[in-house]
Parts: sequence; C-alpha cells; structure tokens
Amino acid sequence: MTKAELVAQIKRKKSFLCVGLDTDLTKIPAHFLEMEDPIFEFNKAIIDATKDYCVAYKPNTAFYECHGVKGWKSLQKTIDYIPKDIFTIADAKRGDIGNTSLYYAKTFFETLNCDSVTVAPYMGEDSVSPFLTYENKWVILLALTSNKGALDFQMTEDKNGEQLFKKVLKKSVQWGTPENLMYVVGATRAEGIGEVRALVPNHFFLVPGVGAQGGSLEDVVKYGWNDDCGLLVNSSRGILYASNGNDFAEKAKEEAMKLQDEMARLIEEKGL
Repeated sequence: MTKAELVAQIKRKKSFLCVGLDTDLTKIPAHFLEMEDPIFEFNKAIIDATKDYCVAYKPNTAFYECHGVKGWKSLQKTIDYIPKDIFTIADAKRGDIGNTSLYYAKTFFETLNCDSVTVAPYMGEDSVSPFLTYENKWVILLALTSNKGALDFQMTEDKNGEQLFKKVLKKSVQWGTPENLMYVVGATRAEGIGEVRALVPNHFFLVPGVGAQGGSLEDVVKYGWNDDCGLLVNSSRGILYASNGNDFAEKAKEEAMKLQDEMARLIEEKGL
C-alpha cells in the first residue's frame, strides 16, 4: 500500500485506528475453543465487527508463533481475510543482518503478503535495508517505546547529552523515506511523541498504548499530528476483550466506534 492510499483511507473513514490482533486463547470466549481454528474464527468475527472503523490491523506474531505450524496457518488465514484496502502490520520486531533479514522480509512481504513489518534498529542499517527494497511495503522501526525497560537504553545519553533514541532517529531517517519508513512511538510518553515528530516531521507513527495502557488520544494528536495525519493509533485489548461473552463482537464494534468517533472529531478540527 502506498502512502497516498493510506492517507486516502484515513480521510474516507475519518479514522486512523489500528486494531491489534493479539489473540490470546485464554481470553477469547470459550465456545471458540471447540472450533478447528479458534484463533482465526475469533479474528474473523473481530474483523467483521470493526473493519468499517479502522484503517489498519496489527497481528502480533508472538500470539501465533507460539502455536507452531497451526498458529502460522491461523496468521496466514487472518491476513488473507483482512480487506485488501486495509493496511496490514506484522508486529514481529525482527532485526538481523544479511540473508537473515532478507528472508524475514520474504516471509512477511511475499509469503504472508503484509503491507508492513515492525523492525528493531539496533543492529544498524544492514539489518533494516533488506526490508526497504520492496515496492509499496513498509518498515515500522522501533523509535521510542513506552515500556518500563525503555529507560535501560533508549533514554540514555552520550557525552554530549544526546539520548540514544534521538541518535537512532537521526541515523535511520537516512535509510528510507516517508513513503516506506514509519516509526513506533509509544502513547504513554506524550511529550516524547513531540520530540520524535520534531526529528522526523513527515513520517507516519504507529502509536501503541492508547486505551488499556492509559495513553491519551488527544495528547497523541497534539504532539504527533502532521499534514497527512501521520498517525496510526493502535488499540488491542480494549477492543478485542471488551467482553468475553457472546456479545464480544458487538462490544468490540462499540469500542472501535467510540475511538473512530473521537478520531473523526480530531480530523475535522485539524482540517484534513
């Protein structure tokens, strides 16, 4: 998917919502466990309920890989079921050198046919560049995350007082373009979003942490908005597990609608 196509969908749906498909067999309604492929059947119901309100889906591959071959089949079926005009993100956080990254890229861009994949930047350019050779495919590079451990490395300063995440941003922006490179920026550090935006004004951000993790959508827009919107805001648990009863899909739809309504208001305020 091109950047122009993504922006057009944001405008059409008045939404920049990404739904995270972190499907946990211990949390889905019990009746799915009796089915041949409970993960896919649950995902299918969630997609049917939310597809009109979101512009992206983000399956976290860990929730599929842990089930071995069966899990990979569930992931493939899920990706295939997502409507073709909706952006797909393989949240895999890969990152290795040489042929390893080349084959990771083949996995997610050719075999699974995802639009994008999350990648860790800390092995440098040669661990990221194989992903950037694919036309109309995207790397979503970890920039500033919102977990407690982010303080261990990302916020550390060199002798000149520059934080490591800023150094990574300044270097990595040279590897791709706003047409094929996005950044993961956590929502629970709102001012940090503004710091990242100052360094990469034209790139899209994938923003986790809104909803169950406590991030504010208003703050994300305040600090992260650019002329193209420039934001994909993810909600996973708040939508997937809004209910664990038979009304799970209806409740998921309601939560997606709430976020989309708020996004529509913010989009209108910004004049997009």
